[in-house]
Amino acid sequence: MRHAFITAGTKGLGVQVTESLLAKGYSVTVTFRSDQEAVRVLKERWLAYEGRLQFIQADVTKKADIYRAVEAAMNRFQRIDLLINNAGPYVFERKKLVEYEEEEWYQMIDGNLSAFFYLLKKIVPIMRKQRFGRIIAYGFQGANSAPGWLYRSAYAAAKVGLVSLMKTVSIEEAEYGITANMVCPGNILGEMKEATIAEARQHPDRETPIGRSGTGEDIARSILFLCEEDADMVTGTVLEVTGGVDVIHRYR
Repeated sequence: MRHAFITAGTKGLGVQVTESLLAKGYSVTVTFRSDQEAVRVLKERWLAYEGRLQFIQADVTKKADIYRAVEAAMNRFQRIDLLINNAGPYVFERKKLVEYEEEEWYQMIDGNLSAFFYLLKKIVPIMRKQRFGRIIAYGFQGANSAPGWLYRSAYAAAKVGLVSLMKTVSIEEAEYGITANMVCPGNILGEMKEATIAEARQHPDRETPIGRSGTGEDIARSILFLCEEDADMVTGTVLEVTGGVDVIHRYR
């Protein structure tokens, strides 16, 4: 049985991703930062999957937490086939670069870029031994071309760095049957992060050219495709799942 390791899989976009993985037959290790109540609710919701599901509390900005979570996944399931780095801190307040506190800067870099490095350090050697692996990072619309993003400087810098890191890993690890790709969600807000496509179609969205909001299910469907056995020709790719929204330029 293939095993997926997903960070921050109990909230937001991660909920639909985790649920889709379970429904597809994967065993799943899910990290969460602090929300025990969310875990309690999901344990009840996913009771039918409890034999192939575990939750691990971990802060992805801390190397020790990442290493401990990976070790727990291996102890329980003895393999890691999919790495889905769903976690990634974000500064919602609109502020220019020089207004950032140092702590905010390092939180963005550590949580969005360094965390991926630590995950790769621990998980890629496991995937090499298996001769199989699927690695998924998250970005933002336009990240592949390194755009400037007003009021989002630290987050954008980390994610653009992640594009290059992902592409390099996709080349370095191809000989081991490992692929690496990035999925870039559009402007998915609020409850739509945990919603299904059917639910989104009940609520027209004038801000999105296709007429409905993106959802967690849209992201989950994209990730499931990239993680398929026969998707090995798709690697080093940045896949935008935006419904035609131009997230960056709407702020200019």
